[in-house]
Amino acid sequence: MRIHLPGYARLTTPGAAGIVLEGCRTAIESIVAGQPLYDFAAAQPAARRFTGRAPVYAITLSEECGDVVVRRSMRGGALARLRTDLFFPPTRGLRELVTSLRLRRAGVQTPEMIGFIVYRVGPVFRRTDVVTREIKGGTDLASALRRTSDTEQRLALFEASAQLVAMLSRAGAHHSDLNARNILLTGIESAIPPQPQAYLLDVDRVRFHIPGDPVVLSANIARLARSMRKLRDRGELKIEDSEIERLRARVLELAA
Repeated sequence: MRIHLPGYARLTTPGAAGIVLEGCRTAIESIVAGQPLYDFAAAQPAARRFTGRAPVYAITLSEECGDVVVRRSMRGGALARLRTDLFFPPTRGLRELVTSLRLRRAGVQTPEMIGFIVYRVGPVFRRTDVVTREIKGGTDLASALRRTSDTEQRLALFEASAQLVAMLSRAGAHHSDLNARNILLTGIESAIPPQPQAYLLDVDRVRFHIPGDPVVLSANIARLARSMRKLRDRGELKIEDSEIERLRARVLELAA
């Protein structure tokens, strides 16, 4: 069965296939004809490298496509400790693209997904590169909280995050790995008082249920709170229980 996504085109070269934005197809196709897109991005002198489960690279793909972020899909959950990027087909690329489009239609802010490319690795395994639109000037919630002790700034960060979680939950979307590192905040220093905007990352872990399901709401809040306490216990985040409780209460208020 073939799936048609408006604005996207299929990409097929020897050893690689995927779905990408029509305006980016020519640029991506010319790269993957010779090497994986991730390897190309890593080799660019002007690439900006971000740390995560695996390095992520921000590059300018082409004049038509603009600035993008390229990452390699990695195993998560119980297999995360293996640090492997190999999957049995089908990979999660198509599901992530459809999830991203569905979230954006529901009003959940998440970076535009440019597309995904799947490569054959031997007779069985597959490896996937994912390309998203770069959100300029973004900082994850954990890093943003670590940088400031100002009460007003922290309240603004929590408010933007609460709005994002409430919107996610109203859409019936459960993010099983919702944490303080995959909430990206922009506009932190662009206004006084700050008026940050929050974006959701790593949407391949999202599953949809009934819109407004209170079980989904509770699960999203609990997962985020647990991640904050875990980072605090590691000494990677300074946050009080009262702040976590205030965030929880604000999400419930906004989602009502």
